[in-house]
Amino acid sequence: MELTIDPSRTALVVIDLQRGIVKMPAGPRSPAEVVARAAEMVKAMRLAGGTVVLVHVTPSPDGKDGLKPFTDAPVQVGAGAPPPEWAEFVPELAPALTDIVITKRHWGAFYGTELDLQLRRRGVDTIILCGISTCVGVESTARDAYERGYQQIFVEDAMAAREAEDHRHTVNSLFPRIGRVRSTAEVLAALK
Repeated sequence: MELTIDPSRTALVVIDLQRGIVKMPAGPRSPAEVVARAAEMVKAMRLAGGTVVLVHVTPSPDGKDGLKPFTDAPVQVGAGAPPPEWAEFVPELAPALTDIVITKRHWGAFYGTELDLQLRRRGVDTIILCGISTCVGVESTARDAYERGYQQIFVEDAMAAREAEDHRHTVNSLFPRIGRVRSTAEVLAALK
């Protein structure tokens, strides 16, 4: 099915393409590839008059808002607060005045933020998702968006996870159930 996008009702939501996260290993593609494709889509979305949402994650200054459940595979967190530049967006994705910037404290971009409010105020009913990590921040945001009734487009080649297999699992088993999986080229073509 050919992809059609109405920029006036669509937001490109870019997840966690920030200095601290893009330094980590990723697959099936490098963080640099993900950033380059996201930057192409951000430029195209701005030109088309659509909404760009840049999301980054960082703990609160005192760190007390971090989740601490008992798990079989605990998330490894460094000692102390991350360095000051950790949550800064990469230079290729510097926010424009018209962009929405969301700071999240947990995996998903909806939980505890004003993302839903800002999208609804702008009449957005469709989101295009990309970023790192496919199976954490992107997937958590996607599940919340689905439960809120948003149409979703997942840009498979503008995402990566810690492990390539984790990326493939989410893209192949979850995303087709809650939206449409497409490529950067398909999204760019639909925005022209």
